[in-house]
Amino acid sequence: MDFGLHFRSKGLPPGAVYVPSFISSEEEAVLVRHLDAGEWNAELKRRVQHFGYRYDYRARAVTPDACLGPLPEWLSAVADQLVSAGVLDDLPDQVIANEYLPGQGISAHVDCIPCFDERIVSLSLLSQCEMVFQQKQSGEKLAVILDPRTALVMTGAARYQWTHEIPARKSDQVDGMKVERARRISLTFRKVVRTI
Repeated sequence: MDFGLHFRSKGLPPGAVYVPSFISSEEEAVLVRHLDAGEWNAELKRRVQHFGYRYDYRARAVTPDACLGPLPEWLSAVADQLVSAGVLDDLPDQVIANEYLPGQGISAHVDCIPCFDERIVSLSLLSQCEMVFQQKQSGEKLAVILDPRTALVMTGAARYQWTHEIPARKSDQVDGMKVERARRISLTFRKVVRTI
């Protein structure tokens, strides 16, 4: 993967790439304003918003009636950036926004394999946090601090053979220092390949 950007893969599972400063603080503020002007869904322990397609958490699927329409223009602009930078090959048609308040996280998982194509991109907004990867067969763990405005790309082994999670806690250890979490939003960009 050569995105024509500064990126790093050291300390990450094979197939994962971390792209620092993918968007500016001004672009981040615009995204947060649009999200907060929308309707957050509180059906989970964290608040979420779906765009393009709604993901069914109970069925772990994208159902045929889940289409919500095209991505709004403000998300399409980011999708275009991801493609023009070479981070994604094709325009995504599904985005989920997850809001994490201090103490909230998401359990270890692999994004739905039959639902979405090979490349998943997560864009972090507002606050940093630690993401933990675990190799499904060996149990090996790797962790990365996701800074605001960075993109994390998962493909290949990182996409299919490792789980990823945000541990539910109020602080993280960063360079040996305890760093308190604040409100964080992630935008996950995916391409639907199959509905059931």
